Amino acid sequence: MARTGVWLVGARGGVSTTVIAGLAAMKRQLTQRIGLLTETSLFEQCDLPSIDDLIIGGHEIRDGSLRSSAEAICTDSGSISHDIIEQISDDLEQVEKHIRPGVLLNAGEAILSLQGIDRSCIADHPTPALERIESDLRQFIEDQQLDGIVVVNLSSTEAALPPHPCHQTAAEMLQQLAAGSTEPFRSSTLYAIAAAHVGASFINFTPSTGALLPATCELLEARGCAYAGSDGKTGETLVKSALAPMFLQRALKVLSWQGYNMLGDRDGEILAHADNRQTKIDSKGELIEQILGTDVHSQVSIDYVPSLGDNKTAWDLIHFEGFLGHKMTMQFTWQGCDAVLAAPLVLDLCRMLEWARRRGDSGLQRQCGLFFKNPHASDIFDLPTQYRNLTEYIEQSRG
Repeated sequence: MARTGVWLVGARGGVSTTVIAGLAAMKRQLTQRIGLLTETSLFEQCDLPSIDDLIIGGHEIRDGSLRSSAEAICTDSGSISHDIIEQISDDLEQVEKHIRPGVLLNAGEAILSLQGIDRSCIADHPTPALERIESDLRQFIEDQQLDGIVVVNLSSTEAALPPHPCHQTAAEMLQQLAAGSTEPFRSSTLYAIAAAHVGASFINFTPSTGALLPATCELLEARGCAYAGSDGKTGETLVKSALAPMFLQRALKVLSWQGYNMLGDRDGEILAHADNRQTKIDSKGELIEQILGTDVHSQVSIDYVPSLGDNKTAWDLIHFEGFLGHKMTMQFTWQGCDAVLAAPLVLDLCRMLEWARRRGDSGLQRQCGLFFKNPHASDIFDLPTQYRNLTEYIEQSRG
């Protein structure tokens, strides 16, 4: 039996807690496997790791417990029911044993001001911080006798990392690391480097720009690691990536596309800070230009609305021109529980990257662009083409 580790960075956050609770509920057959693309006929005859063979561990920078996180979600959105929490209580306690204090390097005010931060996680030198991450990963691999491991960045959105010459090559980055410079790094950078050093697959599910730099990608590729990113596509951007091609395919000229997002929870708290919010807007905003061209007036805005919790709301207005120059509008409202939408994507990606690793398929997993708002090193943003690329990859891999 091949056991696959899933190491969640931000292990008691809303998405991670939902991943952990959902995985435990599926193993105990307490819930159906809805939302998992890897559980559909598309992946029949693919030797994916079994849901039952996924073992969870992770890093967390805040105090608390998985049980308290699950109960908070139950109170807030009800997406994890009290009945399920009671039935998976032992599973939550078991995962809790594999959660270690995380690392905060050059984290910024937004993240450091979160309630319940474990101050011991704050690092002032990158090398010891990296060594601690690697040690935790290696210990987890050894203790759980894992065949493979996937590191998933689910931590809070970081402010954009300013460009630095060492971001271009692995050799220069490692030199800066050894010199103890903090300026070129964020926490996400260290996690990507650690994944490479231990031979783990790596997923940047956040928009944080410090993770998949040219230098960290070079390290991952040199160590034969599979990787994918960035910024999980769960809500408004998912709809936009499916809807924008329709206008193109019907020769309707989109004039303006305005998107307004409202969210609460810790995501909203972090994105209330201008620098962190801009990272997210940059990730969400590129899609319309990529699909419909640069002459479309396109804007995305994000506001923190605490009472919404994890039930995010987005309102979009599309102003377009049709035959005889007649102008028309389309509007849609998307309301969804972000963690419930994100959790199955995390599990899908972990299974797919481990499947790739077993087949010796390393490097950037371009077929996973379907799952991301801003797919790394890609100019393909429309959902139909992304889905076609995935299906073609699966058929070739079967062959």
